[in-house]
Amino acid sequence: MSAPASARPAAPSYAAVLRVPHARRTFTTALVGRLSYGTVPLSLLLATQRATGSYAASGAVLSLYGAAVVFLTPARATLVDRHGARRALFPLAIAHGALLCALAALTWRPGAPVPLIGAAAVLAGACAPPLGPTMRAVWSELLADRDLLRRAYSLDGVAEELLFVSGPALVGVLIAWTVPASGVLLGALLMVVGTAAFVTSPAMTGPRPRTAGGRRRGGVRGLVVPVAVAAGTGLALSGVELLVLAHVGEHSGDTDLVPWVLGALSVGSALGGLVNGAVDWRGSARSRLTGFAVALGLTIAVAGLAPGVLTLAGAMVAAGAFIAPTLTTAYLLADESAPASDRTRAGAWVNMAVNAGSSAGGLTTGALLGHLPLPLCFALTGATALASAGVAVVSGRRKDLAQA
Repeated sequence: MSAPASARPAAPSYAAVLRVPHARRTFTTALVGRLSYGTVPLSLLLATQRATGSYAASGAVLSLYGAAVVFLTPARATLVDRHGARRALFPLAIAHGALLCALAALTWRPGAPVPLIGAAAVLAGACAPPLGPTMRAVWSELLADRDLLRRAYSLDGVAEELLFVSGPALVGVLIAWTVPASGVLLGALLMVVGTAAFVTSPAMTGPRPRTAGGRRRGGVRGLVVPVAVAAGTGLALSGVELLVLAHVGEHSGDTDLVPWVLGALSVGSALGGLVNGAVDWRGSARSRLTGFAVALGLTIAVAGLAPGVLTLAGAMVAAGAFIAPTLTTAYLLADESAPASDRTRAGAWVNMAVNAGSSAGGLTTGALLGHLPLPLCFALTGATALASAGVAVVSGRRKDLAQA
């Protein structure tokens, strides 16, 4: 996967990123496919509940699907690095789309056995194309200038945030007119069409030649920091979602306000991502990542002291302002730590870490809520991001000592 590197423009900007040859087409088509990840989970949850009449079964099926998507991401990304995006992604998209169609057929009407639905969900998740990690690897090929690459990653992160907001909204509109399984079909269509257009972009050619020894700038060891911070961020964010629900319930009793408070978190993330890409940072990616993780942890911890829902929403905007910068910088650091032949896989490890953390955070926070005061739960949730920043500090000191 390669394309001509761009020369640095006089004034790097988001517009300059999109003016790079093939960037707009490649990015847009990747977003079409990635929108599937915003529509399928909710559709699958609702469709399975309708087909089985069981909330436990629908939750189990969604967990199986999510686990297969998350934990097999590095393996699928390795296929992309080894065989090239064109040869690896489209077969995965076809298989994924076909299995989503099978899931839609199974859940269209009540009566399908839960084990059969679960098996189809696992297989569908196992084949999900790693479009996000692949797009970030493409950005690295399109943009030789690191400042432009940082802006591209920020733009990518903000767009992904919007996809996960707009996807469920799209499902809501769709199921107002038809059955929830139609949302699963929509996800299949988006994935196949988007991936087909993505892999035919001129920016996509073939696999990168493998470097001698297969590593540069630390290789797997260099991924420890971005993966740890991504996991800590995921843990914190999924915990915050449950804590917001508990806080709103305790202070107002109107849980209809929860989506608005969580929306404030997304707004803050989008704004933070845009600012992060626009600022001409002087420090290293590692030092920025540490600072962003510390700021995220502290703002989450302080949010527990909010006296009301409006104050909490403001605190969520502040916390959200560090989400996209933290994850964007984690992806950048992973890209710097990996050889060109392993860029997709490196990004996939970060992607897996944040999603795995998100899966576990709700469980741990839920256990804490039953035994500890709410402000302390916020503080402990923020501490997970602070702990990941500590990993970055310790790793950096060890690296400095090794080079001394």
